[in-house]
Amino acid sequence: MTDHFDLNHWCTLQLQRVEQALDNWVSVAATADLDHSAPAELMVAMRYAVLDGGKRLRPLLVMAAFEAVTQAMRQARLPVAAADEALALRAACAVELIHAYSLVHDDMPCMDNDVLRRGKPTVHVEFGSASALLAGDALQALAFELLTPEDASVPAARQARLCRLLARSAGCAGMAGGQAIDLASVGRALTEDQLRQMHQLKTGALLQASVLMGAACGDATAQALQALQAYGAAMGLAFQVVDDMLDVTADTATLGKTAGKDQAQDKPTYVSLMGLASARRYAQTLYDEALAALAASGLPDTRALQGLASLLVQRSS
Repeated sequence: MTDHFDLNHWCTLQLQRVEQALDNWVSVAATADLDHSAPAELMVAMRYAVLDGGKRLRPLLVMAAFEAVTQAMRQARLPVAAADEALALRAACAVELIHAYSLVHDDMPCMDNDVLRRGKPTVHVEFGSASALLAGDALQALAFELLTPEDASVPAARQARLCRLLARSAGCAGMAGGQAIDLASVGRALTEDQLRQMHQLKTGALLQASVLMGAACGDATAQALQALQAYGAAMGLAFQVVDDMLDVTADTATLGKTAGKDQAQDKPTYVSLMGLASARRYAQTLYDEALAALAASGLPDTRALQGLASLLVQRSS
């Protein structure tokens, strides 16, 4: 591709779509059953948890992967249905709802016991632990509701594939499993392999699933899927390496969450294991691996995915 690609403009357009859709679907969830409206306090807590904050990296990865795959389809003169476009937006919002629920639960006193998230008090601080727990549960359920619309616009097989990708990335073989390892590792020295496994589950699995869900909304070739899986794995791990670096180099105001908390809680991180300079080099290596995977994908236009990879490793919050 030789025409200019403006990543900031692309992100702005996608974020507008995602924010509007999240706002709409969280509101619709409250009144979908006219005989049994959701409790108002629960809905306020849900909206507080998911709206007006966050980088929205995971939805952007969904949309970027979908665009890369559908560009290839168009080049091959294959049709791209409007229903697929709508499904990609549903998938993007579903991933963000799962991410939001995980943050609500991770911040609770029984987990990481944090009081600040996205620059504002955490949900359990604002609404109490019981309401936070229920808000997280409801956000998780809503994610799967989005992927299974009542009309016939999404084939059952595609619904099932998306639900499986999301459920596996969030469950015991993904995010929840990684969090369990994280909680059990406080005060322990982990090897690099053990630390990698923890973060591949806790952080990497959902980021990788975001990419694969975007691809699953189109008709990706086996070559493209294999490459996107490798890209997602590299980016998922790179995100955590950078996160570990920012915990010791950025301040609370910049991060929007408590800085230095990993060190204060004696948690194993890439910085504590290998030092800041080596962690920075490792993040660059993972970035290079992600770009190499895209180059081998056979996809004609991966500029959005390339740009998101750059933003991820260069981020300051």
